[in-house]
Amino acid sequence: MPELPDIEAYCAALRLKIVNQPLDRARVLNPFLLRSFDPPVDAIEHQAVRAVTRLGKRIVLAFDGERYAVIHLMIAGRFRWLETGRHLPRKLALAEFDFPSGTLGLTEAGSKRRASLHIVQGQAGLVPHTRSGIEPLTASIEEFADALRRENHTLKRSLTDPRLFSGIGNAYSDEILHAARLSPIVWTMRLSDDEIVRLREATIKTLTRWTHVLTAQFMKKFPGPGDVTAFRNDFAAHGKFGKPCPDCAAPIQRIRYADNETNYCAKCQTGGIVLADRSMSRLLRNDWPRTIDDATD
Repeated sequence: MPELPDIEAYCAALRLKIVNQPLDRARVLNPFLLRSFDPPVDAIEHQAVRAVTRLGKRIVLAFDGERYAVIHLMIAGRFRWLETGRHLPRKLALAEFDFPSGTLGLTEAGSKRRASLHIVQGQAGLVPHTRSGIEPLTASIEEFADALRRENHTLKRSLTDPRLFSGIGNAYSDEILHAARLSPIVWTMRLSDDEIVRLREATIKTLTRWTHVLTAQFMKKFPGPGDVTAFRNDFAAHGKFGKPCPDCAAPIQRIRYADNETNYCAKCQTGGIVLADRSMSRLLRNDWPRTIDDATD
């Protein structure tokens, strides 16, 4: 799922293409995409886009008349920019928005249709799409600490909870925790004040760095489907299972659950302890390595 850096970079790329451009026509090509009925989707036609902003993990197109298109890409939704007269592949197509300069296409890979489009009226219409999570780049240390300590969960779960933190998901939480040298399974109530300060600094540094990197990339060329990904060559931990940690060279470890996994460095983050993977530790039992030294023997 695109996270804060990806969404901010998308917003920057979209601003170049569509701000102050009138929307000539909106075509919803898959009925599962549109999740609202009042105002109708044609209410934004012939209206100019005045702003493109991020709302958590959602992208908001602000039109004349205080109408807003709220787009949630979910896991596999992606934008494409097409030359005038060209269309999306039908198998992937969710919607097309025609502007004088070209067509903004919305696609979704796979068979599950999770991406959504809401057309809403006024600021009040945006409220149901606003989660209560703090903005991690602008929150004070007091707000950051309060969000962490509001509920006692593992650090990984709290960072990815949109009710607590806005825009952080599976990929960037791994990168933040690696930078902060903190275990993904430490309980938030057990964090010291110094560890919270360190975590906040790592959060700001990681999200800011990747926002700048991706924005610079997307401003040069509108991103294709493969450019918005949870797996990047320069990541330190996420998606790097078995690869050497860039800081200590120990192999990156993982915890797998459902459709996701958490990646971490045992030497840098857990004091050398290899965290139990529910499926593999049950399978291997006594052969499950307890430390990173056991795992690399």
